[in-house]
Amino acid sequence: MQAATAPVHDHATDAPSSDRAFRRLRALSPGPERDVLREETICSWLPMAHRIATRFRNRGEAMDDLRQVAAMGLVKAVDRYDPERGKVFETYAVPTVTGELKRHFRDHTWDVHVPRRVQDLRNRVRVARRELAQSSGGGSPTCAEIALATGLSEEDVLLGLEALESYSALSLDAEPAGVEGGSPLLDLLGFCDTALDTAVDREAAKPGLRELPERERTILYLRYFQDMTQVRIAERLGISQMHVSRLLSQSCERVREGVLQGAP
Repeated sequence: MQAATAPVHDHATDAPSSDRAFRRLRALSPGPERDVLREETICSWLPMAHRIATRFRNRGEAMDDLRQVAAMGLVKAVDRYDPERGKVFETYAVPTVTGELKRHFRDHTWDVHVPRRVQDLRNRVRVARRELAQSSGGGSPTCAEIALATGLSEEDVLLGLEALESYSALSLDAEPAGVEGGSPLLDLLGFCDTALDTAVDREAAKPGLRELPERERTILYLRYFQDMTQVRIAERLGISQMHVSRLLSQSCERVREGVLQGAP
């Protein structure tokens, strides 16, 4: 006896049986029988979900990941489909699976987080720029031309053009565009200069220092700019080391209070 072969799934011819399966699925109460029918229904429509996933290939995502996202969309379609509305399942499932794939690209594949509104602007600007370039023989359209073609303001067009460069980011180890054998981008980045904080502090302290008596200013200068000890300062000014210590504390406190009072 010749072994029976598994039938090839054809959505067009299987639509009536699928409709009966969905009606039965809706009629069953939660339990093992319903779980088995639900799994069989999902598996029977997986080829369709995988075909939709292939439309999104070559966009930087692995095909296995796209098929998994499409399968998640199919599961949602099976769970939400209502055969009583008169539409065949495929009419409902295709937009659901496609939407799930588009949401995946929108929410998970951008290297830089961009608001949804800006992503939509990017897509409209990208399509319009391509169409205008084709119609003009390859010339790059202006911002005003794109705005006229899309109905957007020029400000929104500029925002969409900026977002075109936000989908993927360069590695800091990459070389600048058009440069071979040059330094990586990391070497071109700036860094925090701690001397800037020192300059701000000095400017903030200047008014308080000007208000100090000359002897206190001298003591501060000798201690913090000439790096003299309190004993040497005391010998130079002919006062006790205890007095130098007390004047230093008082002077610093007065300057500090002046800075804090003048702070915003």
